[in-house]
Amino acid sequence: MPRLCSNLVFTLRTMLLKDLIDPLPPEFSEDLLQKINDALSESKKTILVLDDDPSGTQTVFDVPILTDLSQQAIEAALDEAPPILFLLTNSRSLIPEETQKLHQRLASILKEYDEDLIIISRSDSTLRDHFPLEIETLKEGLDLEDAPTLFIPFFEAEGRLTIDDHHYVVEGEEATPAHLTPFAEDNAFPFSHSYLPDYFAEKLGKSVETQSLSLAQLRSGNVAAELAALPPGSICIVNAVSRKDLDVLSLALHQSERRFLIRSAASFVQSLAGIPSRPPLESWQMQDLEPNPQGGLIVVGSHASKTSAQLAHLLEHAPEVLPLELHVSELLSHPEETLPPLSHKLNQAIASGQNVVLYTSRERLDTLDGSSDLALSQTVSRSLVSLVEGLTSRPSFIIAKGGITSSDIATEALGIKRAMVLGQILPGVPVWTMGNETRHPGLVYVIFPGNVGADSALTQAYQKLKD
Repeated sequence: MPRLCSNLVFTLRTMLLKDLIDPLPPEFSEDLLQKINDALSESKKTILVLDDDPSGTQTVFDVPILTDLSQQAIEAALDEAPPILFLLTNSRSLIPEETQKLHQRLASILKEYDEDLIIISRSDSTLRDHFPLEIETLKEGLDLEDAPTLFIPFFEAEGRLTIDDHHYVVEGEEATPAHLTPFAEDNAFPFSHSYLPDYFAEKLGKSVETQSLSLAQLRSGNVAAELAALPPGSICIVNAVSRKDLDVLSLALHQSERRFLIRSAASFVQSLAGIPSRPPLESWQMQDLEPNPQGGLIVVGSHASKTSAQLAHLLEHAPEVLPLELHVSELLSHPEETLPPLSHKLNQAIASGQNVVLYTSRERLDTLDGSSDLALSQTVSRSLVSLVEGLTSRPSFIIAKGGITSSDIATEALGIKRAMVLGQILPGVPVWTMGNETRHPGLVYVIFPGNVGADSALTQAYQKLKD
């Protein structure tokens, strides 16, 4: 039977990772990848990933992603019956009312294909998102109120681990409860609990009966009985420390006749699709179609503390990169005087072969509530979009840093309607190839999540692309 969570008291402090990992039972030893592949193929189903920002493709390759969410585009893509398809909702940048309307509309389109789909609502591994709104909206729109929800925030590449129903963020040799990290102070999506039953109660505004799949159960190698016993409509926490933990669950899901909705970070997408891990892309795999003497462009919109550290590292260790700062306070007070001269400098530099980093000023202009903060982010993002859209030369590469930034630049500035995920330039950092409908067909587009990588990661990605 699934283990019913109780409100136990655990230490709320940073711990040594080994002290968390060492007492755990050993992983299930069998490699289940081929069995998962075979089961997905035999089912003839499509794993449909509703991705709340573009970073969800950070564990896959050779997979299509659709940014055009019109009914015609979605139906055409699903009629091809791909084993996996991403729909970029970018809903993390929306206010609750907007994301609810979007998911209602998507559910009405997907309902026709419902029996042929396994739906994953992909979101943030650090618990910053529209939960439970998006899952509840999908359940209602797809008539899946009785389907259990599997909650899987584990993300291997960046050390987001779930142990004993607590969610941790790993840095080096230390594991910190997620609510004690800067992620919990996100203006739009703050939270106060790492113990997930308490996190659910905080988000739902009431205590809920929560189920759990423990690591001991997963590492036994078979959780079919546990999945079958989940109460209708329940929320089930999936503990995980490794890809193999997820693979046990993935095979059981493919073999089950029961319907589930899945709320997960990116690692589970890879597991359920049976996609193997492969090394980061080499420089030659990301070269432009033809020799391009123009400069490359890095756009930094995210205000995550990790992003600011990575930007500082880039500016210090790549002095040949021209820094162009978009001053947000000046933008808000005098947009007509701020953007034109910046656009001129940007175009001039790219055309002359100089690599450029275009970044927003680092001071935070906090607002009174999350919705206002999202509106401010949208204003800044639209300005970055206008600058990239106004490029008169084809850059030799484009890196966009931050979820809202990378999504808006992809869809609005570059005109991407459908792309292919080429792979990752660094662990957790996806690379898309732009389609023929875009302003720069065939150009690689690097989507660099705001909360991924060491301080040197942005510099490393730039070094791979600059030559």
